[in-house]
Amino acid sequence: MTTPDPDGLLAEQLLRLTLRVHRIQKRHLVRRELGITPAQSRLLRSLAHYASPPRMADLAERLEVVPRAVTTLVDGLETGGKVRRVPDPANRRVIRIELTDDGHAALREIHAARRAAAEEILAPLADEQREVLGALLDTLVDGTSAAPQHRDASC
Repeated sequence: MTTPDPDGLLAEQLLRLTLRVHRIQKRHLVRRELGITPAQSRLLRSLAHYASPPRMADLAERLEVVPRAVTTLVDGLETGGKVRRVPDPANRRVIRIELTDDGHAALREIHAARRAAAEEILAPLADEQREVLGALLDTLVDGTSAAPQHRDASC
C-alpha cells in the first residue's frame, strides 16, 4: 500500500496553475493584437524596471537567458517599433536598448492584459480567500511569512 504524497499533489497543482496562468495571459495578449510574444512581453516589462536604457547583456542577465536570445527578442521588438538600439553616450561601442513611445503604449496594454488574466483566474475566490492566497504566495515567493495585504497584480 502506498501512502499519499501531499507535496507531490501540491507540486502538480502549482505546475497546472502556472500553465493555466500562462495560457490565459497569452490569450489576453492575443486579444489586444499587440503582435508581441510572451517572451517579448517579459523583455518589455524588464526594460521598464531600468532607470536608464540597459545593455543587452544586462537584459540577458536579468531574464536569465543567453545573450543571443535577447538579440532575437530585441530584433523582433525593434522591427515592431517597440524598442530601439541607442549608442551609449559614454562608450559609443556599447549599444543600449530603450523603449519607444509605441513600446510604452504596448507596456500599458501588457499590464492591462495581465490584470485581466489575474481577474479571470481569481474570479472564483472570495475576498477573504484572495487575502489568504496572497499571504501564502508571499511566503512561497519571499521565503518569509507575511500578513495579508492588498494585492496589486500589475507587475
